[in-house]
Amino acid sequence: MPKVIIVGGGIAGLAAAVHLKSGAAAQGKEVAVLLLEKDDRIGGKFITEKIGPLIIEGGPDSFLPEKAWTMDLARQLGLGPEMLSTNEQFKGTYLFSGKQLHPLPEGVMLMVPTMFWPMVTSRLISWPGKLRMGMEVFIPRRKSHADESLAEFVTRRLGRECLDKIAEPLVAGIHTSNPDNMSVLATFPRFAQMEQKSGSLILGMLSAMKNRPSAPPPKPGAPRMTFFMSFKNGMQTLSDACVEYLGKGSVRTGAGVRVVEPKRKGYTVILENGEALDADAVMLGTASFDTARMIMGFDTNLAVQLNGIDWSSSATVSVAFRREDLSVPLKGFGFIVPRTEGRRINAATYCSIKWSFRAPNDQVLIRGFVGGGHHEELVQNLDDDGLVKTVLEELDTIAGIRADAMFSRVYRWVKGMPKYTVGHLDRMARIDRSLAAHPGLSCIGCSYKGLGIGDCVHEAQIAAEKVLKELP
Repeated sequence: MPKVIIVGGGIAGLAAAVHLKSGAAAQGKEVAVLLLEKDDRIGGKFITEKIGPLIIEGGPDSFLPEKAWTMDLARQLGLGPEMLSTNEQFKGTYLFSGKQLHPLPEGVMLMVPTMFWPMVTSRLISWPGKLRMGMEVFIPRRKSHADESLAEFVTRRLGRECLDKIAEPLVAGIHTSNPDNMSVLATFPRFAQMEQKSGSLILGMLSAMKNRPSAPPPKPGAPRMTFFMSFKNGMQTLSDACVEYLGKGSVRTGAGVRVVEPKRKGYTVILENGEALDADAVMLGTASFDTARMIMGFDTNLAVQLNGIDWSSSATVSVAFRREDLSVPLKGFGFIVPRTEGRRINAATYCSIKWSFRAPNDQVLIRGFVGGGHHEELVQNLDDDGLVKTVLEELDTIAGIRADAMFSRVYRWVKGMPKYTVGHLDRMARIDRSLAAHPGLSCIGCSYKGLGIGDCVHEAQIAAEKVLKELP
């Protein structure tokens, strides 16, 4: 029976394993699938803890249903009834600027304004900044198709103030990266395509909104689709369901991989304890720097290319308060902080307002974000108490939240998110050419062709389908 080994128990590795098992069954094939994870738990950055009455997310708190691959995987695993919509009655994002919180003007799609009056009446952007953003429709499209940084792209199209006050904090919250060297083609290809097709981001976005098909009404008993979706018991619901589908015999924890070695046919995976496992195909769902270490022995050039991908570090700090101790109203789902404001956190989410089931009614759960893009040194230089103290001080300064926390929890993600810097697509092309010389070897995960959960699931499924076709 052909055997496939998947290294890494994050969502990419899990999605690949599920697709291999279900795809083999659909094609009438027998394939042995073994997923190896070095830690004592499966799920990677999907870590949900239930502590007393609180549901705490250590990593991502949601997925985007717009990228249907995550939705499809969840439904395949029978999780439709477990999906959770955001509490839309509280919807809204605030930005901290000039020592106060401003609502993100209605109609701003990431960084592109699509509604006139909300932008005109907003106090977030100065009048010169508003005029510059409005002039975007008259800025000629760029003649070159070469990559450029997101900062260069936004400044050229919408002006510096839009970059500093809207684009940078929104992007930092999503990509934990710095727009000064972030590849626009790798991170926001849709905007580059809009510029070339419509000659304007504003006109292109308006056209896309006009032509967007209406969402079908939810089926009876199904949750309403919102921009962000999660699960009633947290994001780890998805990774746990993958493990249950695969079966315990297909998953090993505490199984760190030291090296992967090619054979005449297939590969040998050597664990850190010296155990050797043979496979017809190997899928590496580990971070690019870990993958580089595993394959260094037989392809130094590929290892160098993998090590050329930079990474950022960040931390999430969850704190809970008694509702009665908060003297200020909490508006929207939370706030984001531009780098130009010089604060020590990037953003905060009001978890128990954004989502149901996260805290009892008499408590408020808030999650602060540190590092990623700026002040990464805090993640490694401060202990847990220092990070909690920092977040509490920043919540006081930014949002007027001045109360003693009744609970706190810190999760650190050192080198936890890859940076898609300028030229990333060219790097990926070189990596793909190198991988083509090693049939049966795949690299999957957020290091390569998509940072989001949906992209990781989709690329893993594509790779798994290729493996199925090539197996003997």
